[in-house]
Amino acid sequence: MCGLRRGEGFMGDGEVKRITVVISSGPYTHERSYTALRLVLTALVEGLDVNVFLMEDGIFVAHKGQNPKMYSNALEWMQRAVREGAKLRVCGVCCEARGVRKEELIEEAEITTMEGLVEWIRESDQTIWI
Repeated sequence: MCGLRRGEGFMGDGEVKRITVVISSGPYTHERSYTALRLVLTALVEGLDVNVFLMEDGIFVAHKGQNPKMYSNALEWMQRAVREGAKLRVCGVCCEARGVRKEELIEEAEITTMEGLVEWIRESDQTIWI
């Protein structure tokens, strides 16, 4: 997928590394969230620990009930990433501003604040903003 052996990690030293991927674009408007989720799944396959933080319109990636007719389903990609071991946090302020309630998001989504994002940034070897 990205030229690394399974479990080698992006740093190439054999240690599992942690990345945080911040998704701020909503599904179905650009390919950014789809590309970010492809990166997340690839990183998981490569043996990295992965955190996903959804903010701004990116919160809709974890919104239940998606049924796109002409696009790959972002919710299914997100659910697959969580099943594969990704941790998921969603910006609560962003949800409130968009009228999205916790029960409208997948069960694994943890509603948090910018402090939750900062915590993950501190714990991560790399933070990628898409």
